[in-house]
Amino acid sequence: MTLANAVVLNLYRAENFQRPAGGVLCVVVMVAWTAFAVGAYAAPRRRTAGLLAADLAVAVALLAATPVVKGEGFNATVPGFWVAGALLAWAVRYRWVGGLVAAAVLAAVDLLVRQEVTQANYGNVFLIVIGGPIVGFMCGSLQEMAVQRDRAERSAAAAAERARLARAVHDGVLQVLSLVQRRGAELGGEAAELGRLAGEQESRLRTLIRTQERTTDAAGAAAGAAPTLDLAVELGRLESRAAVSVAAPATPVELPAEVVHELCAVVGACLDNVAVHVGERAPAWVLLEAFPDRVEVSVRDEGPGIPAGRLEQAAAEGRLGVSGSIRGRVADLGGTATLSTGSFGTEWEIVVPVGDPRG
Repeated sequence: MTLANAVVLNLYRAENFQRPAGGVLCVVVMVAWTAFAVGAYAAPRRRTAGLLAADLAVAVALLAATPVVKGEGFNATVPGFWVAGALLAWAVRYRWVGGLVAAAVLAAVDLLVRQEVTQANYGNVFLIVIGGPIVGFMCGSLQEMAVQRDRAERSAAAAAERARLARAVHDGVLQVLSLVQRRGAELGGEAAELGRLAGEQESRLRTLIRTQERTTDAAGAAAGAAPTLDLAVELGRLESRAAVSVAAPATPVELPAEVVHELCAVVGACLDNVAVHVGERAPAWVLLEAFPDRVEVSVRDEGPGIPAGRLEQAAAEGRLGVSGSIRGRVADLGGTATLSTGSFGTEWEIVVPVGDPRG
């Protein structure tokens, strides 16, 4: 754009040239150097100090050539605003210091080649002097912001992955270790020793999970082309467990596969808690309701309920059954998990927003 501006203005002011051939040569140099610079700056490995120095040298040479081709008393230099290309290159590469150095060089040459400095000339030079450092400072700030953003994204991704793995470990390994420990203590003998070892490993694994940073990043984004599953069908598979009853709508409840997997894992964790704390054959009921903007899943049992403060104590001990496998998963989906417990039993009400659960 600055090249086009310079070419048009020089053609318009052609009568101002005392040496037209020299003016044409200057314009040709600008066109050729612009084409070369665009290609040279395109590759990061070619953005060397030599290229930047040559870019600035060409701009200075064209400024210095102005009185030769136009004569004394000229008003506008041949390159005009075209010299801003070299100025901005220095500002981008060397930040505010480079912008200030290039601006000082260009401003000094522009003033030295003139016989008289007018208010307009002073204004142009002033803009160059403040523009270079400002652009350089902004480039440096943007780079720092980009680095901080990338670091934050990596940290958030790592924390989310740790939370996901912690939930998976709880659903599998920790549940098995807890069961082995309890059954070993009941059987006694060599089984008791096996149970004790399982308990030690469970404790160590819980400690390892507890030491990891966990960040719940409530950002939901399901691509429109993502695969879907019928939540009603997937929850119905849980009836294969002993004493579990599932009630769901007769129509399909189509949701993104990832959401369905997470909701099934949440319900599975609730049923695991029923088996562990109420009894392996204790009855449990799962109810699925679908609405235009959300799905609601209820998991209920008729056990003795959860004592007051027990969940907070479990979280403090690093037991992630409720905080991770249930509430953590639901929070990742942007929903809520409400617990009601007492002498009547325990009921989880899980609400997850969706676009249109019926598809």
